[in-house]
Amino acid sequence: MTSSSHSPLQATLIGSISIFLWGTLALLTTLTEGRIPPFQLMAMTFTLAFLLMNLNWWRRGQLGLKYLRQPKLAWILGVGGYFGYHFCYFAAMSRAPAVEVSLLAYLWPLLIVLFAGLLPGEKSRKRHLVGALLALYGCWLLIGSDSDGFNAEYLDGYLLALCCALIWSGYSVLSRLVKQVTTDAVGWFCGVTALLALICHLLWETTVWPDSPTQWIGIVGLGIGPVGIAFFTWDYGIKHGNLQLLGVMAYSAPLISAVLLVVAGLATPGWGLFIACLAIVCGSLIAGWRAQSN
Repeated sequence: MTSSSHSPLQATLIGSISIFLWGTLALLTTLTEGRIPPFQLMAMTFTLAFLLMNLNWWRRGQLGLKYLRQPKLAWILGVGGYFGYHFCYFAAMSRAPAVEVSLLAYLWPLLIVLFAGLLPGEKSRKRHLVGALLALYGCWLLIGSDSDGFNAEYLDGYLLALCCALIWSGYSVLSRLVKQVTTDAVGWFCGVTALLALICHLLWETTVWPDSPTQWIGIVGLGIGPVGIAFFTWDYGIKHGNLQLLGVMAYSAPLISAVLLVVAGLATPGWGLFIACLAIVCGSLIAGWRAQSN
């Protein structure tokens, strides 16, 4: 698709597929049993995403080479967003507690809501900000329940986590400036990201291959879903849909993760989950009120 063939509402719904798929991250990552080094896992999953787009090109009788010719800004945003976010995230996780890193990195939906209003033709609305803050509260209830608080000892890790939020929100918002770039180009962005991740893996990690079918299911699931299809649908949604509403809706990903873990018997439900669910749903409803008029 070189241009939007759907209405803004339809494009927003397409983008929301990504949020559901990102909600499966925790469950699929659990299946990998945490044995695969992060950059190796990143290289494997982004390679699968690249192959997935290749299958789409093959289905259409194409090689996809024509999608290599894209504006420099599109390449900077695509590769910088995918590789930059994950590089900073892994670096942050090695320097600060996981809970605090997740809390700071997951400020990106709120930043999308704030930054989107600065785009030409976009307008910030109070309901978007109120909805985002309410959903943020629900998200922090989910992620931050095990946090012991922030500690100056881990400042460098916290700063890297904030970089994650800035990189992903920046990628999501600025991609609106290259909305003419087809989503097919994302396949090449994933391929380059996989290559960069492989270089990092070879420099800093020891290769560990999966040794069970369950681990392979987790890796393939990550490559097809949260890394593959999710990045393709997100690209389309942020370029042609309601960007601010997508930002608020993104806070439902941790909720989906928690629910899936409960269903799988890997977590227990509680009042915290219920309140978080209520806050996120209400935040999304507030932000989406009469969203079709935007």
